[in-house]
Amino acid sequence: MQTLEATLHHEIPLTRALGVTVEDYDGQVLSLKAPLEPNINHKDTAFAGSLNALVTLSGWGLVWLILKEAGIAAKIVIQDSQVNYTLPVAGDFVACCRKPDPAQLERFQAMLVKKGRARLELGAEIRVGSRAAVTFQGRYVAHLVR
Repeated sequence: MQTLEATLHHEIPLTRALGVTVEDYDGQVLSLKAPLEPNINHKDTAFAGSLNALVTLSGWGLVWLILKEAGIAAKIVIQDSQVNYTLPVAGDFVACCRKPDPAQLERFQAMLVKKGRARLELGAEIRVGSRAAVTFQGRYVAHLVR
């Protein structure tokens, strides 16, 4: 996971300022972590922009891992997203993004190879205890590197 973390810090320099680290990847779920300190707001909770960045980055990172596992070189961008903030986050926070079902992954990879571009929709969340504090749905687009 050091390679993903190094890629995040190189490709998206803001991740260094946010303190983003790769906490875990088990082949199905990617977890990114950020400390509260550099992401704190005036209410002593996590700034919504930092929470948004981390859930967005968890999806970006998962697409990067999916492509790496498939041996496909591509650039990744976020096309659109929706984020809901339901609870304040008063400590370090972790965004988790789960791989979609295998059929969706197969369609994504086949379209990318065939057309040179493909979209993948992912969900992510940040939890406080057992409750979702931030939920995210995003559409990522991958473009083959030729």
